[in-house]
Amino acid sequence: MAGLFFIYQNFLDHSTKAKGNQIDYTTFQQAVQSNDIQDVEMRGDTIKGHRLNGTPFLTRVPEHTDVANTLAQKGIKVQAKSRDEDKSTFWSILISWFPTLLFIGVWVYFYRQMQSGGGKALGFGKSKAKMLVQKTGKVTFKDVAGIAESKQEVEEIVEFLRDPQKFQRLGGQIPKGVLLIGSPGNGKTLLARAIAGEANVPFFSISGSDFVEMFVGVGASRVRDMFEQAKKHAPCILFIDEIDAVGRHRGAGVGGGNDEREQTLNQLLVEMDGFESNEGIILVAATNRPDVLDPALLRPGRFDRQVVVPAPDVNGREEILKVHIKKVTAAEDVDMRIIARGTPGFSGADLANLVNEAALLSARKGRRFVTMEELEEAKDKVMMGTERRSLAMSDEEKKLTAYHEAGHALVGFYLPDSDPIHKATIIPRGRALGMVMRLPEGDRLSMNLAKLKADLAVAMGGRVAEEKIFGKSKVTTGASSDIRYATEIARRMVTEWGLSDKMGPITYGAPQQELFLGHSVTQTQTMSEETARSVDAEIYRIVQEGYKTAKKLLKACRPTRISCPSIN
Repeated sequence: MAGLFFIYQNFLDHSTKAKGNQIDYTTFQQAVQSNDIQDVEMRGDTIKGHRLNGTPFLTRVPEHTDVANTLAQKGIKVQAKSRDEDKSTFWSILISWFPTLLFIGVWVYFYRQMQSGGGKALGFGKSKAKMLVQKTGKVTFKDVAGIAESKQEVEEIVEFLRDPQKFQRLGGQIPKGVLLIGSPGNGKTLLARAIAGEANVPFFSISGSDFVEMFVGVGASRVRDMFEQAKKHAPCILFIDEIDAVGRHRGAGVGGGNDEREQTLNQLLVEMDGFESNEGIILVAATNRPDVLDPALLRPGRFDRQVVVPAPDVNGREEILKVHIKKVTAAEDVDMRIIARGTPGFSGADLANLVNEAALLSARKGRRFVTMEELEEAKDKVMMGTERRSLAMSDEEKKLTAYHEAGHALVGFYLPDSDPIHKATIIPRGRALGMVMRLPEGDRLSMNLAKLKADLAVAMGGRVAEEKIFGKSKVTTGASSDIRYATEIARRMVTEWGLSDKMGPITYGAPQQELFLGHSVTQTQTMSEETARSVDAEIYRIVQEGYKTAKKLLKACRPTRISCPSIN
């Protein structure tokens, strides 16, 4: 574009430079008659020149006009030129060859693009796998906590890459593929990064969605190119994140077995365990949906080892919190065990977010270190939402909320099978106007019947307290979530856990997993009308039993409130 502009300015638009001083032919004649013309230059029907005061001008002469003689009679200096006299040979050649040179330049550009890598135009079939070079922020196994068994499984992979003869002298073979399975946030990608940090071998990383394109055959070409790159750097590790994007069940998608995704999966299966051996290439993949993966991908010889990355238990959460608390300035009295006990079900990502929120809260308060107060506040914020101290509540609503939460706390305090009361608050958080938090001594892998009945009674304690203090006519909708929770527990006791003497140890309406268009769909079996009525009656009985237990406890405490044991 710059070259074209230069040509335009210097050659093609040569005649327009004087357009600002263009005059009509009549004015030109008048200037000639009044001897106001100094010199002229005639080029065809165009006349340009200068007046006596040096002002340039430009005009056009009508056809069949003998202006040259008139100028000569007036003694005006006249210089005649042909139209193409000032065009140099260079510009003439350039103008004639410019289209050809432009075509050659465009062709060379696209040819180089075709020969370059996958990020360039027309490089569709090139792999997008990137070799990980961790110069800073290197992750090692020391940064991975709470999943000791999973870490041990992958440590063996790193050890094989460092000393393969240790395993080969006994005839053992390292797994060709390792599939990391776990819920989001449990540390699958972090574990893969730790493998890259520990193993002194090339580490290629790619996402499963990078294989899928709208052009037929592109995904399979990228798989071939990825393994070709890996062979050049063997021994090495290939990491595919979210492999379920390309590894879903075949035969369930649109287009039968000829669609693009299935061709990509077929090529991946061939590369992992086909006629050609890929010695020294270990494929590590991660997914949180193993149920949708094709069975051929999971068989031995491809993904030989499946490593489950579970949610951490209380000990694992404590280890994870200790790893993250080292990255912030914390007070000496910070007890990670208490925070770990109060975060059941938290993943590693949730715990990292909790510590970060505590650090932000400390900075907002102007403190120099993170204390237990900020950690507890961050935990409540992550679990229940931000405090809504500005919410406009009447004194009557505050009083009702206080009695409602006191009912939960008292029932939980008096029932020995309930978890200990950790915190009670009437400060609104999220969509709740108040909350009572119970803190278990440790993680519960299973719950017995006594614990479930205690939870039912605690859930109904708030409703019972409202009835006893304000009367049934003043009962509010504040217990809707408690009723929903109690009903769900009772339903599962009857239909799933076999904890109803009347219905027996039988599963009713069991959910089944079915495959539809490559997706796992949950469907529930139907029950007969008579069985459904019996199930509903038993659910009602169990919930009412919890309601009566809470009512009995609060009735015994109500007349002698001052002598009741303190819950603090």
